[in-house]
Amino acid sequence: MKILVCISNVPDTTSKINFTDGDTKFDTNGVQFVINPNDEFGLTRAMWFKEKQGAAVHVATVGNNTVEPTIRKALAIGADEGIRIDAAPTDGFYVARQLAEIVKNGGYDLVIAGRESIDYNGGMVPGIMATLLDMNFVNTCIGLEIEGNQATAHREIDGGKETISTTLPLIIGGQKGLVEESDLRIPNMRGIMMARKKALNVVAPVDAPSQTTDQKFERPPAKGPVKLVDAGNIQELIDLLHNEAKVI
Repeated sequence: MKILVCISNVPDTTSKINFTDGDTKFDTNGVQFVINPNDEFGLTRAMWFKEKQGAAVHVATVGNNTVEPTIRKALAIGADEGIRIDAAPTDGFYVARQLAEIVKNGGYDLVIAGRESIDYNGGMVPGIMATLLDMNFVNTCIGLEIEGNQATAHREIDGGKETISTTLPLIIGGQKGLVEESDLRIPNMRGIMMARKKALNVVAPVDAPSQTTDQKFERPPAKGPVKLVDAGNIQELIDLLHNEAKVI
């Protein structure tokens, strides 16, 4: 089985976010980037298929050379080969079009992507890829087993879970639950050393239009001042919750 894990290079959630050029561009200065958490769950599941079923695991992302440390981390975790599409990820359709080309030319049986990235939260890339490639697709995937050409996927739905049987080739949009957080892997020294010898292929992008343009970014409003209520003044607390906070 040949697996492609699509990874996104996203800001660490502890990073302070700023914007430039009149709040029209994201300021990357001083920002620490990591593998998108939803993608990391998928990468860890792919490692299970590699170890239990002998699958070959490749990782791919769209970006300039600044994303290569993120690819190298994926290689250090255990992926066999990295692919960087040398282009700016302008929007979800553009990214999906680039990754779809890699899938089409690579002959992959299973494509694992995160259901969304934690920076723009678009949630569109795996679904668009499946449409472009006419492949089976399961989103919000929280469990996956493969036996031969048959796949059993578990997905989260409103009010419960759904189990789906389908066939390869398959694209999934994975999330927390695909593996547990305790199963996520930290690269060890041996993995880091081996990652330096693994192939990291840089490929040219295909022509594809961007379907959206960023107009403006803005941060959430600052939190308001805290109002303290004396522990013995229950009536004032009730009045504030009812009249100001409007939660009761």
